[in-house]
Amino acid sequence: MARAQGARAQMALAFETTYGTPPASGYTRMPFASATLGAEQPLLNSGLLGYGRDPLPPIKDAVTSDGDVVVPIDAQAFGFWLKAAFGAPTTTGSAAPYTHEFQSGAWTLPSVSIETGMPEVPRYAMYSGCVLDQLSWQMQRSGLLTATARLVAQGETVGTATSAGTPATLDLQRFGHFNGSIKRNGTALGNVVSAEITYANNLDRIETIRADGRIDGADPSIAALTGRIEVRFADQTMVTQAINGDPCAMEFAYLLPSGESFIFVVHAVYLPRPRIEISGPQGVQATFDWQAARDATVGRMCTATLINAVETY
Repeated sequence: MARAQGARAQMALAFETTYGTPPASGYTRMPFASATLGAEQPLLNSGLLGYGRDPLPPIKDAVTSDGDVVVPIDAQAFGFWLKAAFGAPTTTGSAAPYTHEFQSGAWTLPSVSIETGMPEVPRYAMYSGCVLDQLSWQMQRSGLLTATARLVAQGETVGTATSAGTPATLDLQRFGHFNGSIKRNGTALGNVVSAEITYANNLDRIETIRADGRIDGADPSIAALTGRIEVRFADQTMVTQAINGDPCAMEFAYLLPSGESFIFVVHAVYLPRPRIEISGPQGVQATFDWQAARDATVGRMCTATLINAVETY
């Protein structure tokens, strides 16, 4: 009897035309490092008295379908997660390389169907009506560069055969921390130890009463873009900005030698006034837990630009 192993796990993704209805074709094989996406249904204690000390059978509670998927930040597949986070991009270019520009502020978000497969069992779980709630990643000096996509799904359907057919494949051109750079108001920002970026759609689950126990949808509310920058304390530039309350533009970018790039621009970043601590003889570091807001000039909070050989998302 075969036992399931993560090394043989598969994931396929396709955007839905109708919320909660998996498309019959058009799936793409997605690279991923781990996934907690799944459906669960807890049990409730009966709480009734008068039948002795032994409890009565429990009652099933509501079904919840959600979870995180850890994916590599790469030049091609990451565009699907950006589309889920921001909506369809504006694509320019008549031939490769193509430039895909994703903008924040969309009133509606696309839903996707994601199938995870364990061929040994076999078990193929189709999660329909997946809407991206949060996308986050870290920048640092070394290590593997990954992002975490938090999803809210409508439901799970499990079968013994795949429903995704033969998914299309993409070239895995992975960015690394070595390819990263950070700019503030167009100028390279030095002395940065690490950075965190988190974009959240703050989904509102529509939990209506249904016979199948599923939600009716997940609507985006006021978005949030937050993060953290840890720097070696070398000058007063960022502290002065925090005290004055002025915003700045921050650019987080990755560039491959072959020309592919991912540039994430936050147009209006507000910095809090940090506590400058001297914890010992080592270098002094300052941490800024920043927040972003809509920039009045640009008309949005952030812009993500992906340049690659993919013609359309």
